Amino acid sequence: MIAVKKHGILLSPTDHEFENNGVFNPGIFQIDNKVHILYRAVQNGNFSTIGYAKTEGPLQLIERNQRPLLIPEFDYEKQGIEDPRIVKIDSTYYITYTAYDGINAMGAVATSKDLISFEKLGIVTPRINYRQYAKLVKCCNHSMNPKYHHFYRLFEQIGLAGEEFRYLRDKDLVLFPRKINGKFALLHRIWPGIQIAYFEDWKELTRSFWEDYIKNLSDYIVLDPKDAFEMNYIGAGGPPIETEEGWLLIYHGVQETTRGRTYHAKAALLNRDNPQLEISRLSTPLFSPSEKWEKEGVVNNVVFPTGHAVFEGELYLYYGASDKYTGVVSTPLKELLHFLKKQS
Repeated sequence: MIAVKKHGILLSPTDHEFENNGVFNPGIFQIDNKVHILYRAVQNGNFSTIGYAKTEGPLQLIERNQRPLLIPEFDYEKQGIEDPRIVKIDSTYYITYTAYDGINAMGAVATSKDLISFEKLGIVTPRINYRQYAKLVKCCNHSMNPKYHHFYRLFEQIGLAGEEFRYLRDKDLVLFPRKINGKFALLHRIWPGIQIAYFEDWKELTRSFWEDYIKNLSDYIVLDPKDAFEMNYIGAGGPPIETEEGWLLIYHGVQETTRGRTYHAKAALLNRDNPQLEISRLSTPLFSPSEKWEKEGVVNNVVFPTGHAVFEGELYLYYGASDKYTGVVSTPLKELLHFLKKQS
């Protein structure tokens, strides 16, 4: 067993209107001994913005804004901007997030030089409806997990598959913290697995790019659900962590139980030169909902890791708990890597 210590709740909802319902699923960026936290702030009515906080060391909260850092500005995100992840490549911060317009949940990107002002690049995932997706994915893929057809079949049953503007759900956008072979490497989640897209410029992510990509979707799958703790679906957590053994990916796995869905934190090791090659993954969760505030909240039984920091060899994982709080756990990084390498 890997030793995992739960440090409790770091952020709770406040009386400020923009975060009176939940503060969770934070993007994390560490600079020396400071941890910058861009968290999803939800107000009553399920309207999301991005809040900001900062810690000294992994746990000592020293700053928290009383207003949102990022707010919806465009129709594609009018119901909220959700679940940010953050990396810095060269001199630019990239914040990937889910843009929600009340119907569609798609991946979007904002950039910044200073984490004060931001430029939004817009939606970068496929603006392809489910009928179009079904045709594309059936074209050339014959051995994929049948769940890749799940949403089309579901919407077809209720008469929504042909809706022109009900786009493919594509969430959990996470960038690798450096370019690979000169290209951005982007993890994303077309249900139920985790895929990867490579590109040199964000402008490449056009409709034709995604049509060709979906026709060959099986070529881009990094991880698909495998064990009982992730059999429903999986999604990337924080940015992959580069180590000598490979890229350490913390992700969430969703288990279907008689009591409903349970979200677990999982870990996998990917090849450094070709992250599509899985070296190993934990067969059991790294951690699961066990505390009352993880098991009872807006959505019960959820731990949802989205960022990390490393202090003196200890890996601190920041996560959303029950869609209400931000919690923190830690585990020895070398021990986790040793366990994963041993499993390979």
